[in-house]
Amino acid sequence: MKTNASRPGAPPPPVPGAPVLSPPALSGTAPGRGRARYWAVRELVTVGVFAALTKVSSLLVALMGGGMNPLTLVLKNLVFTVLALVLLFKLRKPGTLLLFTLVNVLVSMLLMGGGFFLLPSMLAAGLAAEGIILLLGGYRNEMALVAGIACYDILFKAGSFGVSWLFVREQPELLWFTGVVVAIGYVGALAGLPVGLRFLRELRHAGIVHE
Repeated sequence: MKTNASRPGAPPPPVPGAPVLSPPALSGTAPGRGRARYWAVRELVTVGVFAALTKVSSLLVALMGGGMNPLTLVLKNLVFTVLALVLLFKLRKPGTLLLFTLVNVLVSMLLMGGGFFLLPSMLAAGLAAEGIILLLGGYRNEMALVAGIACYDILFKAGSFGVSWLFVREQPELLWFTGVVVAIGYVGALAGLPVGLRFLRELRHAGIVHE
């Protein structure tokens, strides 16, 4: 014989037609934790690794080349452009170039104790390059990325020349020397664009960088 009485401590029987509610502890995620972050940890690590590579490679080129000379200036800027281009093609996310610039300045300060006076020109060049990339089609457009890197290089070097002018404007011979250094460096940056595109094709064949 069945009885309608409930056992002590047992939950009440469900009411027919009533919705079944999940307890908060068993629901998927806590409130406020469902939003995805814009920068994943893996992407931040990638930017940091590329920024460190640019500085380490610059130091190695300078050491192997015996200091500041036209060849080392060209090679340093070529390597920087190649690494920056590969990074942009790898992440394809707006703000990558600007974040790379900020991390680059931070690494410069930690490794060489410099870079503070170049921060305004680097930030201005990074913001302008991000705007150019956006206007030309965004990070999915390959030519927009190439144009953004090219504009970043010339704008940063023009800003660096302006900073140098503030310090050596009363010494024209030093100003001319600085201008020559900037021009030689930009030649290396321009040479880095086709080299970087060629390097990217090899990385795509290897499956390291995807379309």
